[in-house]
Amino acid sequence: MASVENKIAVSACIVTYNNEDRIVPTVQSILAHTKGVQLELFIYDNASTDRTVAVVQENFHQVWLVRGKKNRGFGAGHNRVIPRLTSQYHVIINPDILLQSDAITAMVEYMEAHPDVCLAVPKFLNEDGTEQFCPKKQPTLRYMLGGHFEKYGGVFKRWRDAYTLRDQIIDKPIDVGFCGGCFMVIRTEVFRQLGGFDPRYFLYNEDADLTRSAAQLGRTVYVPDVSVVHLWERAYMKDKKHLWIQIQSMLKYFWKWRGK
Repeated sequence: MASVENKIAVSACIVTYNNEDRIVPTVQSILAHTKGVQLELFIYDNASTDRTVAVVQENFHQVWLVRGKKNRGFGAGHNRVIPRLTSQYHVIINPDILLQSDAITAMVEYMEAHPDVCLAVPKFLNEDGTEQFCPKKQPTLRYMLGGHFEKYGGVFKRWRDAYTLRDQIIDKPIDVGFCGGCFMVIRTEVFRQLGGFDPRYFLYNEDADLTRSAAQLGRTVYVPDVSVVHLWERAYMKDKKHLWIQIQSMLKYFWKWRGK
């Protein structure tokens, strides 16, 4: 095994907001499985009102904890650690992700072998091991409607299947137009050059936006040979508050990229 001095420097950041019930297994899985790279893990807390900060302080002394004074949103929270990064690769991780293998090293090794790739994501799995079909094409109004109404079947399900490439067998890496932000690996200099996520998105679609921006600097790729577990809730499907945030983000995305 390579010595620490010879390992590739990788940073990772989890943005938390009232995640006291999930943050421990997430961080434990990352620390337990990440062996092939030199990892520096940040947690940026968006002014949680529960015990998230205390739980991190009590359990993970090796993690850099940054405390925000207010909830700035997902992307803005991740951006706050950019000045601290000295890594070659940076990993954006949700607090609802579980690693079952050294997925970070596997993704970095793929990108090392493919220097034209600037952003990549693995396969996302449900807890039972079934595939979680997340978007892989650039968002369109039709595709987003398919996501909201796929339970009704018919044309909506066909739109959703097309959006997530569920209607295809993908057994090797492919270029995609949408890399999901729950677990993505980006070259640190690309992340820095882009200025991170567009902070105008509070939540939702900031990952689609980042993918589209990154694609101007290199390839954005889905790597199906690597997988992580995502405890996906799709909150916008369950309550009006998150639905409204999702609609606002969708409108910002379409306005920003209109005509492009």
